[in-house]
Amino acid sequence: TAETVEQTVYFVEKADKRRLLAWILRDERIDRMLVFTRTKHGANRVAEHLAKAGVASAAIHGNKSQNARERALEAFKDGELRVLVATDIAARGLDIDRLSYVINYDLPNVPESYVHRIGRTGRAGAAGQALSFCESEERPYLKGIERLIRRNVPVVVEHPYPSTLGLPPATDLSQRSATKPPAEDAPRARSMPFGSHRGGHAGHTGHAASASPSRARRGQPRFG
Repeated sequence: TAETVEQTVYFVEKADKRRLLAWILRDERIDRMLVFTRTKHGANRVAEHLAKAGVASAAIHGNKSQNARERALEAFKDGELRVLVATDIAARGLDIDRLSYVINYDLPNVPESYVHRIGRTGRAGAAGQALSFCESEERPYLKGIERLIRRNVPVVVEHPYPSTLGLPPATDLSQRSATKPPAEDAPRARSMPFGSHRGGHAGHTGHAASASPSRARRGQPRFG
């Protein structure tokens, strides 16, 4: 994973993911965001929900025609769409300049897909932020991702829709992923986007805690 990409994870209930996404997008400084879902139907549902919330968005996936995908991509690049919701297959080969935000609305069950997804941001030395939502059934996926990248992804602990299960224990990074890990670790996140985070899961030490969660408690996303 690129050093310029700051990674964070939100533990959230599946039913609250759409509301958490809308909460994050309340920050008007987010001009463009690429959102990844696991399925085509999921992409449609997220795009429809955002449209109802007044957020200009579109979905691209295998059921969309090539012309429809190209039109949506151009509108996204031109700033007509604020959010582009995509599946992994539809996002292959996407080249979007100055993309600062990627959200894993659904965590991929293949760890390498996570690396490819977040690699859409933080290009050419520019800073990027990769946010991930993790529901209870996706927690094993997160462990596989963390073992692959050989680091614990910092957890956002102050947001309006925390998981009722609480935080899981830290991933044991001594257990290697089935895939050979990268040669070097990415550095720890340097700021606290969209709520306050602590670096790592419950019981994991060595990362900086947030400076102030006050805005998150008031229901306002905080720009890192």
